[in-house]
Amino acid sequence: MTCLRGLVVAAVALICLGLPRAGAQDLGIIRSEILVLDPERLFEQTELGQRMVADHQAEREKLASRNRRLETELEAEEKRLTELRAETSPEEFRDMADAFDAKVQEIRRDSERRVVDLERDRERLPIQFLRAVEPVLSEVMREAGGTVVLDARTVLFRTDAVDVTETAIARIDRAIGDNLPESEGNTGTDPAPSDPGTDTGTDPATGDSE
Repeated sequence: MTCLRGLVVAAVALICLGLPRAGAQDLGIIRSEILVLDPERLFEQTELGQRMVADHQAEREKLASRNRRLETELEAEEKRLTELRAETSPEEFRDMADAFDAKVQEIRRDSERRVVDLERDRERLPIQFLRAVEPVLSEVMREAGGTVVLDARTVLFRTDAVDVTETAIARIDRAIGDNLPESEGNTGTDPAPSDPGTDTGTDPATGDSE
């Protein structure tokens, strides 16, 4: 009788320790049909997501630098044009001024397009990121026995759902690191065929142009 009582106590102790729930994998994923994942944290905290954001920011800075340089060049050209006014006939000067104005407008349109393209690329980054990490997320889902993955940001209450965000972050960093898939290697705007003469344009931060 004492022996039987000891076995019962041992069984209760195992339950309290949570060992019967160890449908968990050796890698620490608790099994559940309903899984919860925070895509925003995944994007912000993985090495890959941080690399994609850093690359995009570098493209923004590159475009801003280009626009500042071209703005300086245009100001110098405008100054030279003004200096020629005194020694140029009104008709010739008007033609030169019209050509300069047309160049400025073309440059403005080109720069605005570049800014729009860059901002559109930024909006696409989370989608590109999820495509890149999908194989890793599928593996986590299979190991956890999940049949559905919910966005943690839209779930108000959860009891049986298991949050796999931390596990997914660790898996993505281990499997992918900050290595961009080949198709996602360029997160900036596509280069224009050529700069329209001396270029300038809108500053990405202000949208202003001389």
